[in-house]
Amino acid sequence: MIHSKSYTKQFIGLTLCLLILSFVSISIGSVSIPFHEVFDIITGNGSSKSSWNLIVLNFRLPKAITAILVGSGLSISGLLMQTLFRNPLAGPFVLGISSGASLGVALLILGAGIFGGILFTLSLSSWALAAAASLGAALVLSAVLITANKIRNTMSILIIGLMFGTVTAAIISVLTFFSDAQQIQQYIFWGFGSLGNLSWNEISVFAAIFLIGILCLLQVIKPLNSLLLGENYAKSMGINIKKSRNIILIVTSLLAGVITAFAGPIAFIGLAVPHITKLVFKTSNHKILIPAVALLGSIILIICDFIAQLPMSEYTLPINAITSLFGAPVVIWLLVRKKKVYI
Repeated sequence: MIHSKSYTKQFIGLTLCLLILSFVSISIGSVSIPFHEVFDIITGNGSSKSSWNLIVLNFRLPKAITAILVGSGLSISGLLMQTLFRNPLAGPFVLGISSGASLGVALLILGAGIFGGILFTLSLSSWALAAAASLGAALVLSAVLITANKIRNTMSILIIGLMFGTVTAAIISVLTFFSDAQQIQQYIFWGFGSLGNLSWNEISVFAAIFLIGILCLLQVIKPLNSLLLGENYAKSMGINIKKSRNIILIVTSLLAGVITAFAGPIAFIGLAVPHITKLVFKTSNHKILIPAVALLGSIILIICDFIAQLPMSEYTLPINAITSLFGAPVVIWLLVRKKKVYI
């Protein structure tokens, strides 16, 4: 264990790093904007060029905020799943929530190729895509919660979540078979993930649901620490296992579901960031880990998004590809170097 004062220094360092990287990501792109101009625009003083105001306030600032929400939300969800299932390979999407969201979007986009009419019109709306993804995630969450209350074995929930993912993937495959190239391409592009398509209204809804999830999470920090030593130990400490498990599942589903709804399925972050955080902080205390994974997840996703933007270029690579290409070697290197996986 590291002395608590060192945690303060690390948190200050990570916060400063996040702020600096956010300014860099807002400043650099196909159009470079000086740092002092970015600061003036964000603080409401305006810029010497009206086009810079438009770029920062309508595109780059919303994108930076989205990256922070997505990076922190996925990282927290991954930590919760790894703790609940005591499985280092668990991630935010093991419950099938992302698969449910993907099925909702597939029914809207690919279903338009089969049924046409109003579905085709709705598939062009970002709000409709978010609503379809949210509905799909909510249906899977309901099924998982009903199942969780009928069985005692936590590992069975993990298997059931994987089965939900298999079933939804099969349905999506059938829809794809009957869809035309345009609908398939639209669905594939959604699956690439994106941080830059949200309006301020969408970010407000995103942030509100995110905040609800975080407030619920505060109730289970003590149970999370106890669950690291197993459910029997947690029971001996007076923890209500069923209640705590349901809250953890709801929080993970809220975060993973709203992220998939607004940003698409983004890989790697939820699985890897908890491991990186534990290797850096060398603690299993969730009072430290939860804010730490949130900060590191935000930082890593902003770096990945910066790389995906291909600075000084008009092209943008899929964020999903960058998170995997950039992140997987880092995790492999860290695990080989430390020769240990922290649960």
